[in-house]
Amino acid sequence: MSETLTSPSRKANGTLVVNRVLVSAHAVAIIGQPVFAGGYLGGDYDMLWLHRWGADAVSYLAYAQILAALVLWLVRGPRWLFWISLLLALGETGQYLAGMKGALDLHIPLGVALVTATVLTTIAVWRPQTWRVDR
Repeated sequence: MSETLTSPSRKANGTLVVNRVLVSAHAVAIIGQPVFAGGYLGGDYDMLWLHRWGADAVSYLAYAQILAALVLWLVRGPRWLFWISLLLALGETGQYLAGMKGALDLHIPLGVALVTATVLTTIAVWRPQTWRVDR
């Protein structure tokens, strides 16, 4: 099976753009979460509502990112983005549940890990991609 490198098709290139936008929006949303939590811990109790609303936004973006990454994979794009997106969504679901239960001993370190992983994913998805003709 040959693995000739080529440029992406028009469909694949459009799908990559959609993925880049979703991953970037996801990163912005998840970076806002510690800001809202910090405001709450600093005494602005309205920030807890923003933190919870932000958690919903992060979750919806994570699920949309999984679907977009799957489409990218199907048009012969990179597979890694689907698997990373799936892991992030699973971690964020656990994060959401830990936050709702008040398990801060899990919620805070998991949040740090998720923010870091999302930022690294955003950097990786904006790097030039390698495309394969055959798999």
